[in-house]
Amino acid sequence: MLPKLNAIMLIDDDLADNMYHSRIIKKAGCADHILVLDKPEEALSYLQNQDGIQPDLIFLDINMPRMNGWEFLDRFRQLPENQNNPAIVVMLTTSLNPDDAKKAGQIDLVSKFLAKPLTPEALEEVLRTHFGE
Repeated sequence: MLPKLNAIMLIDDDLADNMYHSRIIKKAGCADHILVLDKPEEALSYLQNQDGIQPDLIFLDINMPRMNGWEFLDRFRQLPENQNNPAIVVMLTTSLNPDDAKKAGQIDLVSKFLAKPLTPEALEEVLRTHFGE
């Protein structure tokens, strides 16, 4: 049985990817809430709002307009601890650039770097690795 989280956040400007990834998460039954934000700026605002449900896990795209995933991580790191912790951040991207994978591996906030689309197997691995049985 997969661990059940309170909330998983998807930050991606691709609405089709968000719909597909939401379906994978819903089918797995591993989260009470799925928070979908298509703009990193909105995600940061959401995370700063203490009235909102705080995510346990964030799937973050790299290539987005106005603010990319790297810029999001820089701003996320600056949030007070109660607004960015203990969220696990997984980069979920179409980037095939090995430099992106290397860069993600050097950022302590990034727990894993995955290629899109999110698969049930990859979701299960992330959940078991970071949240136990």
